[in-house]
Amino acid sequence: MENNMKNNEQFEYTYSAKQQSEVEAIRKKYLPKEENKMETLRKLDRSVESAGQAASLAVGVIGCLLLGVGMCCTMVWSESLFVVGILVGILGMVVMGFAYPVYKKITRKKREQLAPQIIALSEELLTV
Repeated sequence: MENNMKNNEQFEYTYSAKQQSEVEAIRKKYLPKEENKMETLRKLDRSVESAGQAASLAVGVIGCLLLGVGMCCTMVWSESLFVVGILVGILGMVVMGFAYPVYKKITRKKREQLAPQIIALSEELLTV
């Protein structure tokens, strides 16, 4: 009888690495986010180019649409709007040509604006 009692009182432990990692992933969702300096530096670096990309994309899309309207005018209404279509198409190409300079200008301005903050943060990371 004592042997049966000893067998029934044994401690059993099962470890699941998959379960442990899932618990940690769920836990991270609810903990307050702590940004370390490297993540902040990466975010600042990405934000420099994203503003320029968005503006140049908008300019490029507007230029493409103008070019498309010009092509439509020359092909569909060839008698009455042919010359207007050519002018609108040329205007669209000019607007598309400004997409890259807009990107460069906005990126340069944003880079100058965030440079002191990025340099200070990168120096802190290099000295650690």
